Amino acid sequence: MAIGSKELASVELDTFENERLFDELKKAKEELFNLRFQSATGQLESHGRLRAVKRDIARIYTVLRERELGIRPTPVPVEAPAKAEKAEKKTKKAKPAVESVDDTAAADVDEKKEA
Repeated sequence: MAIGSKELASVELDTFENERLFDELKKAKEELFNLRFQSATGQLESHGRLRAVKRDIARIYTVLRERELGIRPTPVPVEAPAKAEKAEKKTKKAKPAVESVDDTAAADVDEKKEA
């Protein structure tokens, strides 16, 4: 794909869930609006970006429609690993090896009494 966003390749869009596709569609439409506004005011620097954003929008619509028709499968949501494992690791901290001052002072007193 020579023209278009690299992050919105059709292979990449297959891995997105429908909610994320709708979010990407909304972002692309906002960008197209801003580009058209820049074009109307004479501030647009890259006219090719207009074409690329339009193609991205069409690509997203195509993926959504193919999912509706059953041509493309909807990706199965992958659950993140449980956070319980991280919590267990945090609670199992090593105990400090340094004795408290009171314990060492008591040991010194005991040694003086024995001598």
